[in-house]
Amino acid sequence: MSAHFSPFSRNPLTDLTGGIMTHQSFIKCNDFEMRAVECIEAYGASKGKVKCQDYLDDLRECMFETKQVARVQAMRIERHRQWIMGERKSEDHYAPGARVDGY
Repeated sequence: MSAHFSPFSRNPLTDLTGGIMTHQSFIKCNDFEMRAVECIEAYGASKGKVKCQDYLDDLRECMFETKQVARVQAMRIERHRQWIMGERKSEDHYAPGARVDGY
């Protein structure tokens, strides 16, 4: 993300395949990517890495979900600790699954 990939030479093939390395076709992260790219475009590549760090961090979190995965892992560890200490019964060790028709 901090590096920009651009082809050595441009031709119609590179124009057609240029959208593969972006998140614009996915609804989940396209807004974050647009904000980061617009900010980097406004400040330039070298200054943009520093000035647009918040936008880049948001995009990175949207892509890799590191905070979300860490949160789920912490909840799982806490639930297991409660079960080991006897604060939680074996049948309550994990939350019940969603109903099949519960969407």
